[in-house]
Amino acid sequence: MDPKMDSGIVSTYYSVEEAIDNGAAPVPLSFDRTIDIQRVIDIMDHLLACEATWHRGGSLAQTVFSCIYLLRPDRTSSHVLMHSFCRVIRTTCNALVQAVSDARTNEEEDLFIMAYGLPLKVDGDEKCLSILHAVEETLSRQLKACKAPLSKRRVVEDVEPLQTSLEFEEGFCRAVLCRLRFRKVGGGGIEECGGGKMVRFLTFGKLLCAQHFYHVLTCMRRPQGKGLELAKKHIQSCLSELDSMLKSEEFLRHTCACGTLEDGIEDKTTASGCQPIGFDSTLNSRSAAPTPPRAIKLLSWKKAVNYFQKLLHDLEIICSYSLDPILEDALRFVVDFQKFQPDLVARAYVQLLLVQDGKLYGREPLFAVICKAALLHEGAKNHDVQKNETVTQLGQLLISLLRLLCTNTAWQRRKLGKILQDWRIIYVQLELAFRKEFGDITSTSIDQNVCLKICKHILIWVEEQTYWIALRFLVLGFELELYSTSEYCMVYWYIYVILIKLAEKTHLKMMLSNDSGRRKSKKKRDYVKDMGKDYQIPPAVSLLQCYIYVAEGLMMMLASLRNENKMFLCLGPFNSEQERFMQHFELLQKACLPDHASYFSFRETISNARFSTLSMYNCFKDAQRIAKELRGNFANDPDRMAELRRIEQVAEHNSVALNLLCQLGNIEPSLKFSFEFIHHPHFAVAAVKRS
Repeated sequence: MDPKMDSGIVSTYYSVEEAIDNGAAPVPLSFDRTIDIQRVIDIMDHLLACEATWHRGGSLAQTVFSCIYLLRPDRTSSHVLMHSFCRVIRTTCNALVQAVSDARTNEEEDLFIMAYGLPLKVDGDEKCLSILHAVEETLSRQLKACKAPLSKRRVVEDVEPLQTSLEFEEGFCRAVLCRLRFRKVGGGGIEECGGGKMVRFLTFGKLLCAQHFYHVLTCMRRPQGKGLELAKKHIQSCLSELDSMLKSEEFLRHTCACGTLEDGIEDKTTASGCQPIGFDSTLNSRSAAPTPPRAIKLLSWKKAVNYFQKLLHDLEIICSYSLDPILEDALRFVVDFQKFQPDLVARAYVQLLLVQDGKLYGREPLFAVICKAALLHEGAKNHDVQKNETVTQLGQLLISLLRLLCTNTAWQRRKLGKILQDWRIIYVQLELAFRKEFGDITSTSIDQNVCLKICKHILIWVEEQTYWIALRFLVLGFELELYSTSEYCMVYWYIYVILIKLAEKTHLKMMLSNDSGRRKSKKKRDYVKDMGKDYQIPPAVSLLQCYIYVAEGLMMMLASLRNENKMFLCLGPFNSEQERFMQHFELLQKACLPDHASYFSFRETISNARFSTLSMYNCFKDAQRIAKELRGNFANDPDRMAELRRIEQVAEHNSVALNLLCQLGNIEPSLKFSFEFIHHPHFAVAAVKRS
């Protein structure tokens, strides 16, 4: 009964030729010019719905190429408007298939890049923008003639009205133009001769002023992010045309010739509400063997427009990125970008931007990126240590990490859990390789040679990055709603121990970097004196300490509720608490992250938690204090400032709740205790309510 395995196919036609012979896709669409233009608009709208559905996981054969006009490209050659529009649709689909295939995000949606032998690329499609521009130029002149006063209006010999009803001419011109301009917007690329009677088509390469959705995609594929600024301008134009398409809906419903009722209009795939001609979603099930046999439900036209608006906004975020060569900033950008829940296409383009030709943004060699992330001096990136085979493997592992962070959250979490073992293994391999080549790398001597310094910095950075991945793996569980309230205690315990190791490695990395800088700028005697001074904790480490206090506070609060009030216990008929622990953290346990972390360690940590002891030491107050102190350090970073405000709110509310619990002791039956994620996506806020 699995639809994918069901070979039964119900189809109106056995072949495309049979459908054409039965008049399913006539050319011209109608002998009445008003009906003809209405049908063209309906086809444009339905193709937009098909394209959005394809982006969201539908197969190409059942969505965009359910259009018979696309399946037989030569038939529309006599209908310039339809012919040019079909060409640009095919070209856009081909560009997206190539982008997703190159990014290898198609593993998430295995149907996306399957072409089923369909005419995805036809000779002459590369000139689609030239043809589309000529059509748009003609329509623009017609619209200008419609808007002119009657006394000044003159008939242009080479421009004919779109349809026969002059009162509707302006509305139809606007409706068609905004749909064309979404695919191709802007002026230029056309030269007129002889009073506008002749139009010279320029080749695709000379259309320098074109602005359209397809051009957004091509600009974003330019190497090293060189087309991002131009793509941003095209995105704004496309968004403007989508707004115009929405405004045309009322006019198209009013002039619709099919007499559509208002009932169910929200589910229609066209702005007019009419059923478009020339489509059969089951036709390819017979002509293309791997096509899924059952028809799928298309997105409505309004939902399709909303999808493209969101897609363009997501692409605009990518185009606004500064391409900072600092790895930490790149990782933060990808993580923050995922908060917008981008779809497959946007995630493919962010991955293509990050990793090009084995380099970050196609500019920065990976070893140089690693050296900068490990806080090594500028000259380290040219050191011969980069020729070591294990160091090369580390670069490839970093590329894999960047690509994984661009996948959807569910896929990302599974893959991050598995890649943790690779990072642990690469650390051991690097340590052995460095020791074999350079000797003892654990020495803390001030007079180490340059090679040993580089090796030591890289090893510490690998450990730091491993714990960062482990933390990302854990917090994604909240975003995917994988944890129940009864499991929050063990989750926050694991986050707590991972954060401690992450802060330790980050601090050690910064101390080594500062020590190296001091040795260069000071004499040995002055350096020894300076070592005795108090060392100020870096802001990045203080922020991690802030997270540690919040995680510890939540863990101990939940543990006290379990121990004293028997609340939020992991009880159930199917699996024990230890089994749940292994189900959630098995991948971390296999990678030994951190060492000696186990279910028994967790039980030992929380076994003596009581509200009487918590009242003497409130972790949330320490988190509040650090967050306030850090405001000055991150004053120029809006994202970090927003994060500090969220942490302050979580700490403040939980501090109040903890004080209340310490005063009450045993919770009354009338009080309902819960945890909500109202201020931060990963750190819960305790809520006490009276029923």
